[in-house]
Amino acid sequence: MSPALPDPATTMELLPAQVSDLLPAIRRGEIELVDCREDEEWRFNRIEGARLVPLTRFAEAAVPEKPVIIYCHHGMRSLRATQYWRSRGNDAVWSMAGGIDRWSAEVDPEVPVY
Repeated sequence: MSPALPDPATTMELLPAQVSDLLPAIRRGEIELVDCREDEEWRFNRIEGARLVPLTRFAEAAVPEKPVIIYCHHGMRSLRATQYWRSRGNDAVWSMAGGIDRWSAEVDPEVPVY
């Protein structure tokens, strides 16, 4: 596991700045970035490099075997998604605190808010 990722036993969340620091590893495919919002939200805005897996379809999705960071609009759905995938066998899953709304405020103001 990447040393930049926290111990999953101590936290379920990463701050947007931490996720931003991990973008090179996400681009290299070492960490998966998952957007668990719905299609309409995805079309409005997203973080480059993310893959869409709406929370409503999580039961159908295969649980990734690599580390995963999940985000949504404000961080509530992604926490549920994190708990779900952890319960399915991947402990290396984290939610991005505050979702894409906080990402836009703290990391990339070019990402529109809604």
